[in-house]
Amino acid sequence: MTAQILLIDDDAAERRSMKAAIEAHGHYVHVADTAHAAIDTFRRHRDQIGVVVVDASAPEGLQSGLLAVLAEINPAVPVIVATAEGATETALDAVRAGAFDFLVKPFAQERLSGAVDAALKIHRSSVQGRTPRRARSGSVSFADVVAASAAMSRVVELGRRAAQSTIPVMLEGEAGVGKELVARAIHAASDRSSRAFVTINCQGISPGQIDAILFGDPHPSDRGADADHALPAGKFGEAEGGTLFIEEISELPASAQAQLLDAVQSGEVARNAPQRPLKVNVRLVLATNKDLIEEVKAGRFREDLYYRLNVFPITIPALRRRKEDIPHLVRAFVERFSLEQRLPRTLQLEASAIALLTAFDWPGNTRQLENAIFRAVVLAEGTSLGEADFPQISAQVRGHRSSTPARDAVDLVNESSPVAKVQAALAERAATFVNQQTPTASTAFGAVNTGNVIVSTDEAGNVRKLAEIEEELIRFALKFYRGQMSQVARKLGIGRSTLYRKLKDYGIDPDDPQKDAA
Repeated sequence: MTAQILLIDDDAAERRSMKAAIEAHGHYVHVADTAHAAIDTFRRHRDQIGVVVVDASAPEGLQSGLLAVLAEINPAVPVIVATAEGATETALDAVRAGAFDFLVKPFAQERLSGAVDAALKIHRSSVQGRTPRRARSGSVSFADVVAASAAMSRVVELGRRAAQSTIPVMLEGEAGVGKELVARAIHAASDRSSRAFVTINCQGISPGQIDAILFGDPHPSDRGADADHALPAGKFGEAEGGTLFIEEISELPASAQAQLLDAVQSGEVARNAPQRPLKVNVRLVLATNKDLIEEVKAGRFREDLYYRLNVFPITIPALRRRKEDIPHLVRAFVERFSLEQRLPRTLQLEASAIALLTAFDWPGNTRQLENAIFRAVVLAEGTSLGEADFPQISAQVRGHRSSTPARDAVDLVNESSPVAKVQAALAERAATFVNQQTPTASTAFGAVNTGNVIVSTDEAGNVRKLAEIEEELIRFALKFYRGQMSQVARKLGIGRSTLYRKLKDYGIDPDDPQKDAA
């Protein structure tokens, strides 16, 4: 099926080569040699273009938040980024910004066409109304926030408290950790839940436009006779009575920072003289992936505005810091996308796939994991997902085995692969696999004990005794947490004295618990 592709590359020779490779598969290619020209083309053909291919090794590269701008125009269109060999930071930025795939030069034309075909399949599903939700819309509650880890449980607790007030909330964390999800949950739990939740991302909007977009264009001639009673225009007007979520607040230019400070201090949006300022009733939730204190020290962010906004800070940890959440997120995403793709039944998850996904450090955090699951579900050919359905992750983790603990990242990464250099630069250590608490596989595939999975039935198909399963779980926890008794007891949800009693019951030496670990 013919599709329209946008190709962005400043090198004429490479542009011709890639254009010819894509057109050989029957597609129509729009070409652009600069980011500015590409954005103009994408805006004109936003509903026709199915995939964007951008050369990140060009002088302009991914500057000016190109991926963010493309996502603002049409977030359903997947972007493939081509990077120069060894360009670790560039590839890393692309992943964090939500790139669907990336190619390391030099690459074969077959690799390019394969990536385009896979991206088109994703986009066609999106056009049919089942898009990968990079940012959730609609009603979201704290029940939608996966919080298996203590760190995310704390985020939910703080979010619930914040929802009971109207003070500004500052959400801190890396790109893709789920700041908008938490912001929407705070709004939904507040007394403003029936009013609008409005978002604006300061990254990717030119400094000259941000003032008008945020505060509107307050010309008296536009207001008419009722100007003094009018609502402010811009995002503040849209959010009147509700919540305004400002993403990447650190990118706000100086002029807009001054206006925002006035709005926060006075509760009014200034207009041109001689008319009076307009009153605003908006709850502010802000988000940043930068250390705002450092931005203040560097003179890029106003100190007085920082202290006005940083009233209730909530830090959302990176996904690699809360590995316990990954299996739960994976299952939730698989279930959701199976429904969205109208599959006959929810795809099953092989234990090896969950172990692989848990071992990876996810530099793009939850957003990257979500997109990886969506891709796997859309491209799945069987009734279950295994390691083979995540080739990009597998390529970065060499020697992965579902029945063995994870090793140091240096051992896990295939150092000969250019793709793996991204993971090598990210990970100081890959975490051990998380214990799975579901049956290993459906009866159609047979029961397999993969080492960190507890099988619930015996060889005869009968449910095993509770004591047997409890003993296995305790032995596994001792190994998983390296004999740290306090942590083992806390994670199992029992007291230390109860844990020691059970060790005695099962013949486990409490002075050397790892000796008897699973």
